[in-house]
Amino acid sequence: MAGLLLFTSLAAFSGCTRPEEGTSGEAVPPVPASAASGTTPPAGAGTSTALTPPSDGGAEAAAPAGEGVPPGSAEGAGTQGAPPAGQTMPGPPDVDGDGFPGSSKGCPADMVLVAGNYCPEVLQSCLRHHDEYERDQEKKKQKQDKGEAAGSSTVSERCLEYRAPTECLSKKREPMRFCADRYEWPNKKGELPALLISWTDAKKTCESVGKRLCTEDEFNFACEGEEMLPYTNGYVRDPAKCSIDKPYRKREHKLRKYDRCMKDPRCKAELERLDQRLPVGSLPACVSPFGVYDLNGNINEWVERPGKKYPDRSGLKGGWWGPVRGRCRPTVGFHKEDDYGYEEGFRCCKDAEP
Repeated sequence: MAGLLLFTSLAAFSGCTRPEEGTSGEAVPPVPASAASGTTPPAGAGTSTALTPPSDGGAEAAAPAGEGVPPGSAEGAGTQGAPPAGQTMPGPPDVDGDGFPGSSKGCPADMVLVAGNYCPEVLQSCLRHHDEYERDQEKKKQKQDKGEAAGSSTVSERCLEYRAPTECLSKKREPMRFCADRYEWPNKKGELPALLISWTDAKKTCESVGKRLCTEDEFNFACEGEEMLPYTNGYVRDPAKCSIDKPYRKREHKLRKYDRCMKDPRCKAELERLDQRLPVGSLPACVSPFGVYDLNGNINEWVERPGKKYPDRSGLKGGWWGPVRGRCRPTVGFHKEDDYGYEEGFRCCKDAEP
């Protein structure tokens, strides 16, 4: 089944109607998630699965309104090691000669310059969907043919291949120039990305190190580039290149925010069972046209949605390790600013210097 997907810059897309309820906890300063379980998921990507996921947003927990954290530590803004000498580097060329794809001109050393002309509205045509999605659509059609209500679905719309090239529907492209963290927070290669953190706390953490959360459009452009790629590295879905399509594990116990979870044996054990993150930068082919890593899969990333009001300024983008959409344009908009989940993290952006 081929499909046409039209995306606008502020459109919100929810891949699910089954958010799981969690436990709200006291707000505490976020810490690097590499300490989460004491174990590191095995390197390598997951495989396709027919198991039904909860959504691109996954499990969530609503914390009391207004709950926040003190400014986070600046340790997350550290530097990262470059690829080994002689290793082929995916993505854009190493402009600065520092061993990383892309350029950091006008940005801190741990960030990547994202500059060019952005298309707010695009048309992306899916050539092949995942079998799970095709079966789900066929079931809906059969019900509709019988005059029955199709009902809602928990199956994410996973496209295996898009038609190239993507079409820009906007009359005019918008120039953009900003800095994006090279990796997911704590932005240190080899560490596990942060999780169990709310949009509110992620925003404060970025601001504490002189940065800010990326906007929805900034994430889109950093992920897809001027070519408007559906996936950060092309038109074909490939779980060997990005941490996506791993089997869904149903949450059995409520989770707390990260620090409180680490002090609660049952919460910590449940997180260890659910956790399928990879250390950031583990998959060198999961890199955008600008040199930003892991924008698809691994962990959902909080972004800011300009023009929205509390509690709807929050959005999640990029997908996580599970069998969800996991591409550049879709935004999950039903997770509120004080929600948090085991697959929700973030990265920071910043205005680039002239």
